[in-house]
Amino acid sequence: MLNFHKDHKNLVLTAGLVFVALSVMVAILPAFQMQETVPLPNEKPLTEAEREGLHIYVKENCMACHTQQVRNIEMDKMWGSRPSIPSDYFYSKKRLDVWRQSPSVLGSERTGPDLTDIGSRQPSEDWHLLHLYNPRAVVSASVMPSYPWLFREVPESMLTKDDREVVAPEAYFNKPGIALVASREALLLVDYLKSLKQTELPTGISKDFIPAKKRKEVSGGTSNSSNARSGPDGANLYKQVCVACHQDNGKGIPGAFPPLDGSKIVNDENHETLIRIIIQGYDANPNFGVMPPFGEQLTDEEIAAIASHERSSWGNNAPPVSEDDVKKIREFINKELNP
Repeated sequence: MLNFHKDHKNLVLTAGLVFVALSVMVAILPAFQMQETVPLPNEKPLTEAEREGLHIYVKENCMACHTQQVRNIEMDKMWGSRPSIPSDYFYSKKRLDVWRQSPSVLGSERTGPDLTDIGSRQPSEDWHLLHLYNPRAVVSASVMPSYPWLFREVPESMLTKDDREVVAPEAYFNKPGIALVASREALLLVDYLKSLKQTELPTGISKDFIPAKKRKEVSGGTSNSSNARSGPDGANLYKQVCVACHQDNGKGIPGAFPPLDGSKIVNDENHETLIRIIIQGYDANPNFGVMPPFGEQLTDEEIAAIASHERSSWGNNAPPVSEDDVKKIREFINKELNP
């Protein structure tokens, strides 16, 4: 044994065996385990458009700055409702051909946010298109590069019904008589991004986050503090759902997304229009982007909390909205749609 380093045959043989063993453990066994992965019951396969968008996502090397893996730690809770599992990638791992596997979209860097559930966090097509054209137009501190080659400039007189015009602020696109139009590649990429939504786990199966630090349990009964609050936090929900378009100060993005500060709809004593917009979305103002509906994403209690926050912030001064108010309007909308 003392001369093992001088025994070339045994040294090479040992190195070869170690290499084979590691290859089996690191590559071959996990590959066999992956073959047993099945999709979640409610998981939807990618459409052809979404799959083309995935290829554009890879082509533009978006994985260099964005991950698609919600880690099993408490700090990742902001990126998804649960930690990622192998089944989440079942449909995105389709082979390109006999020789090539689809590129991994897991990523290893978070220069930008994780995109696992971006389709739920940001369902607005207008926002995604404007963000691709110039990220600073919607996120002032963004370090993401612009992708102007995914857009083209077309004289307004030559626009067709098939052209997807992008609503952009004058500060970022100000060419009278010229329209900014999204290319097919940009639309496909946005289709893919909007498809990124975490699928709910089957009933009875839970996958909780591991806290980075154990929470300290407070003993001695309930707190009587006047600061104790119940129900969802409207300000926090606003930051999760609305701030990307309407901004933290409620000023919106001029020429792209309307302000809520001083808005007649927000301050109207009759809150029906505001609640309808949150539930059903809004596409009646050609000067601004389309607001997607949030009725399926948010509960009545959460909508009430967001609306109340908007009606009492940035100088707005309107009565709060209750959960019952939202429930009644949602029931009325359902009757309209299903008479």
